Formats: sequence, structure tokens, C-alpha cells
Amino acid sequence: MDSRPAWAARIREARRARMWSQRDMARRIHNAAQLAGVAVPGVQSLRQMVSDWEAGRHRPSDLYRTLYSRAFDLPESMLFGESAAVPLSDDEQPAATVITDPQLPWVWDPKATVAAVHDLTRSDLMLDRRQAVKALTVTAGVSLTDPVQRWMAKSVEPPTGHSRVGLDEVVLLERDVQIFRAWDHAHGGGLRRKAVIGQLNAVAELLRDTHSRDITIRLFGVMAQLAKIAGTMSWDCGLQFEAQKYYALAIQANRVTGDRSFGASVLASMARQMIYLDKPQDALELIRLALDGVHATATPRLLAMLRSREAWAYAALGRPEAFVRVTDSAWEIAEAISSDKTSSDPEWIAYFDQAELAGVTGGRYLDLARHDPRYASHAVTHITKALSLRAGGMRSRALDQVGLAHAHLINGDLDAAVAAGIKAAGIAQRVHSDRVREQMRLLYREITMRRDPLVDDLRHLIREALAG
Repeated sequence: MDSRPAWAARIREARRARMWSQRDMARRIHNAAQLAGVAVPGVQSLRQMVSDWEAGRHRPSDLYRTLYSRAFDLPESMLFGESAAVPLSDDEQPAATVITDPQLPWVWDPKATVAAVHDLTRSDLMLDRRQAVKALTVTAGVSLTDPVQRWMAKSVEPPTGHSRVGLDEVVLLERDVQIFRAWDHAHGGGLRRKAVIGQLNAVAELLRDTHSRDITIRLFGVMAQLAKIAGTMSWDCGLQFEAQKYYALAIQANRVTGDRSFGASVLASMARQMIYLDKPQDALELIRLALDGVHATATPRLLAMLRSREAWAYAALGRPEAFVRVTDSAWEIAEAISSDKTSSDPEWIAYFDQAELAGVTGGRYLDLARHDPRYASHAVTHITKALSLRAGGMRSRALDQVGLAHAHLINGDLDAAVAAGIKAAGIAQRVHSDRVREQMRLLYREITMRRDPLVDDLRHLIREALAG
């Protein structure tokens, strides 16, 4: 008869269910500790500790129980409580996870996803942005990339029943999603973020009731799209921790719909955030997972977008040859977009066209030019092309113009840099984007070092734009 404590058997079975070795478990505990900023022994010592804990020789301390819960993405009570049940397989996640600490809400059960969205949006709506703690650490490394892989699993069936929600109401919600997305693309997330979160909360309220299968699936689709928009708006506002939570919930709501194409776009947004936070290797893994998920079904537009994000990761990793190779592939695919007159792309990917690809390409050449000025002329060429092709979207135009100013500065063309900077400052006053403001601050610092009367007017305009 097994004389070990029940908790010891649970942590061993939970590890085996994921097909991890004890060394794998030790490595994940070590990674969780690094993310939490606490000191623990090396992996080899932790492996022996894991062995002792699983044998029940002694109980983990409070610290290690917390690290275990983060490594498993399960509540601590489920692992170490007196009567917790053990998840026997990847499809048997707990019904709910309490979101009380800096940890992503990986809750793949449909009911638990709805509860997590409801709780997150409610707390977000009550929080004054000025009180938001922007320094909370986002999840990275295997704690991010391992759970995300469950997106590849088969879709799950949500609970169904009967309700008064009809198809007309769902269609109106889907139209609202398009309006919010268009606003985000045009102006940035600052003014509409709380409105999106409020709508997302309302959809979560609807999904607390049961509906017909078709209505339920479409409501989960609305939830996934709103969560992604909320994530992007949060990212654009500098709220990185909140952004990652919304992206995580978007990918989980999306799994219910079975729409892998949209799921791939969520992973692309998560990857972009990782690049922005200087974690390009995580970004590359997320993009590769997205490509694996849609390799046989992606439309040219979606595939070109994913390839552009892959190239972005290579640029951030300092691998210019890989960046150029994958960027060339994205442009070859983009040619099919312009020649396809019968495209059936969904509305959420319509923003990605040759103008967007040119802007992304130019921006990445600019990143490379900061280390090797030879790439600056390529940045100027592509950003100029993006500006000539863009039909709208003030935030994108602002980012293009300020990027063009930076590229001209690296090229040594001060007149052109000032002209582009003046245009950027004019647009920046009309958008609500922390990314634009940050790029304008960087431009201000760079031109302030120039002892030339040409930059005086630009400095004044940037100060006005940042004061608005």
C-alpha cells in the first residue's frame, strides 16, 4: 500500500501526465523562480528536491508550493490541498482558476474561460489607469510557450441549451467588434479601451447562460476577437501585463470556435508583444507554433502576415540574413494578395496589405540600421512606400513618419529627417498611442543632440505633441 501523502502522489501524477521527467520539472520550477525574481538552487539540486517531494519525504515550503503551481499553471490548492483532484490528461484542466497573482489564466475549459474573462474585465473596469501597476512582470519562456501549445489540441464542446439570445443580437455584437477594431487601427487604443473591455464583460455575462450550439460558438468567437482587441489596445497603452492576460484568454476562447486562422493571429500578436519586450526567441517560438497550426489552411494574406512577424523576430535576434530571406518570402506571398480579386479573407485580417507589409519591413530595416547604418537606405525606401500606399490609419502613419525621420537621421540627411519629424508630430497630436509617444520621445532625444537651427521648430512641435 502506498504510504506517501496524497499531495506527493498528486504532484508526481501531474508531472507524469505531462510526460515530464523529474529534471524537466526541476527546470520549470527554476524558470518560475527566475520570473518571480527569487533565488533557488540549480536545476540538479532541484531535481533531487523534486524526487524527495514526490516520495513524500518532506513537504515543499510555501515558496516551492507557489513555484509548483506556476510551473503546472494550476492552483496551489489543487496540488497540495487535502482533497484536490489530479488532472489525468491535458484535456482535464480544472474548472476554474483564481486570477490573484502575476500569472496567466490558463483555463482551457469553456466555463472557466468565461469566468476568467468576466473576472478580469470587471476588475479592469474598476481600476483607474493611473493606479495600474505597469511594472508587473509578464510571463515569458517555457511558462508562456508550453501552455500555449494546447491551442493545437482539438476544439472543445461548450455547454449548450436554450435562451432568448437570437441570431440578430449576435450579428450586432459582431458588427460592434468591427467598429472597435477599425477604431484601434485608425487611432490607437487610448480612448476606446474601456469601451471594448465593457463589451467583453457583457459577452461574458451572456455566456454565463446556455444557448444553442451555433449561438454559443459565435459568442465565443466574439469573445475571442474582443479579447484580442483589448490585448492590443492594452499593449498600445503600455499596459503589458493586462495585454498578455487578454491575449491568453483570446486564444482560449478561440479554441472553442475551432478557428485556427484567428488563433494564429492571436499568437502573432503575442509574438509582437514579446519582441517589443525584448524577448525575440519567445516570439519566434510563438510564430512557429502559429505557422504549424495553419500550414495547410492559411490564406496568402494570413501567411504573409505570419511570415512578416517571423522576419521581425529574426531582425530582433540580430540575424539579418534570416530576416531578409523570410521578408522576401512574405513579399512573394503578398503579390498573391494584390492579384487575388476573389479573396475570402475574414474582416480581422483585412488590415494587412502591401502598405502594412512595407511599413513593417521598413521598421525592421530601421532596427537593423541602429546597429549597421548600411540598412538605413532600405528603411527609407520601404517606409516611403508604406506612406504612399496607406489609405488611412493615423497611428500607422505616425509610426511610419517618425520611423522615416529616424532613418534619415542615420543616413545623415537632417533636412529630410526634420521634414518627416514635423509630419509625425502633427499626426501624433491626434492619436492616443503610447508607442507613438515613445518613438517621438526617442526622436526628441536624438535631435536635441544636433546643434543645428534646423531642428529648433521640430523640438517645439514634439514638445507640444507630447504635452497633449
